[in-house]
Amino acid sequence: MNEQIRKIDIFDTTLRDGEQAPRIKLNAAEKLQIAMQLKRLNVDVIEAGFPISSQGDFDSVREISSRLTGIKVAALARALDADIRRAWEALEPAEKPRIHTFISTSDIHIKYQMMKDREQVKEMAKKAVMLARSLCDEIEFSTMDATRSDVDFLLEVLAIAVKEGATILNIPDTVGYSVPAEYGRLIRTIRDEICTDNNVIISVHCHNDLGLAVANSIEAILNGATQVECSVNGIGERAGNAALEEVAMILDTRCDMFKAKTALELSELARTSSLVSTLTGYPIQPNKAIVGRNAFAHESGIHQDGILKERTTYEIMDPSKLGFHESKIVLGKHSGRHAFIDRLQKLGFSLSDEQLGKAFILFKELADRKGEINDKDLEAIVSGQIVQPKELFHLNYYQVMSGNNLRPTATVGIKKGGKSLDGAAWGDGPIDAAYRAIDSITGIKTKLTSYSIDAVTGGKDALGEVSIVLEINGLSVVGRGVSTDVIEASIKAYINALNKGIEMIPGLVKD
Repeated sequence: MNEQIRKIDIFDTTLRDGEQAPRIKLNAAEKLQIAMQLKRLNVDVIEAGFPISSQGDFDSVREISSRLTGIKVAALARALDADIRRAWEALEPAEKPRIHTFISTSDIHIKYQMMKDREQVKEMAKKAVMLARSLCDEIEFSTMDATRSDVDFLLEVLAIAVKEGATILNIPDTVGYSVPAEYGRLIRTIRDEICTDNNVIISVHCHNDLGLAVANSIEAILNGATQVECSVNGIGERAGNAALEEVAMILDTRCDMFKAKTALELSELARTSSLVSTLTGYPIQPNKAIVGRNAFAHESGIHQDGILKERTTYEIMDPSKLGFHESKIVLGKHSGRHAFIDRLQKLGFSLSDEQLGKAFILFKELADRKGEINDKDLEAIVSGQIVQPKELFHLNYYQVMSGNNLRPTATVGIKKGGKSLDGAAWGDGPIDAAYRAIDSITGIKTKLTSYSIDAVTGGKDALGEVSIVLEINGLSVVGRGVSTDVIEASIKAYINALNKGIEMIPGLVKD
């Protein structure tokens, strides 16, 4: 007789914990794009944000709650009245809302971070779940730093949460401290001691500080967990979270061993990974399991020979099952809008007519300079159009002079409304000179805190994507620019950041 296959729920925290990764700052439009793709992927729960943390997070959670139907939307809240009420205010439009409240249970957190005692923690947990349950039908309760907590105390707190109405208990390995055998024992203990009622779900949220997030999550499944909290590409605090795509494909590939599967639409994994990478600016390492560009690449002659004879000799997964495939339509300067839009839809992008128009112009310009355009080129082009800020400043032209015996200088022309403004400056290099020239035009004081350039594609005509972080009035603003010319990409990134800053900081520029 075949054993019953258990369903494992996927609680996606890309938009909450994933966004907490250093230098990631997604705005409401970017978050909505990712949320829509997560729905296509068929995750069970989307943790849309932490509403009390900022107005932007609140707005994003509320927008996602309003726009997405047929999927559970969760919002995070500390075990505080204000947090819980704010979370519910953001979630209220959701068809299937879930309040996710948490409190620390390890002595090190209780003493040094919370500055409370165990009895106070139990009382806070009780009141938090009670309030959350009075507002929302579905409550998830998390014990932060559970794996460094006294087990008996941890069980006490979990029992209180269940008594007050929590039906999902999340056991986080917050600092990635646990190892699989140890974590599995803890989950089994909680299952046997607390979750005797089948209506109480055990969830796990593992961090990757020791590189064990996925292994711990899988071990937890073996010991009774039925929900895994993870993020696309494993992004998140410090070393990140358990990677969604790895958890999903381990269960799918080795269902014979685990007797458990997710309900994910696996063919959407590739485009989901790519979209998150594009919008967060976090590149996927080439050898990343499942979604790295080398995951289904073969260079060794022996491997190539085997693959050509029978794919399964060196591939345990079918790449087409995950949504990886070579485009049959070659996009170039002779391509029309129909082919262009079709490819964007297949890549998972949903653009307005105005955004499509701008993206198509950029596509044509690039095709004239580069020739054949591939999917990575398109992603780079479109990423800037999804959330393009209102353009107070627009690049008109630039000219730079540089050499080993020449002081780098730059002249930049910018359009502001209907006016054309020009500036010139010298600097430590052509890019620095261009930035100084722009500063002389705008009058905005900025500090460049991060600059990175990545070749989106290979070859001599590679498309370069520049990502920068500017500090403007104490606020960090991310800018992106794409071009086959790195100086042009750098200037576009700088102007993109300035335009975002103007939207975010009222009165930054006087009319």
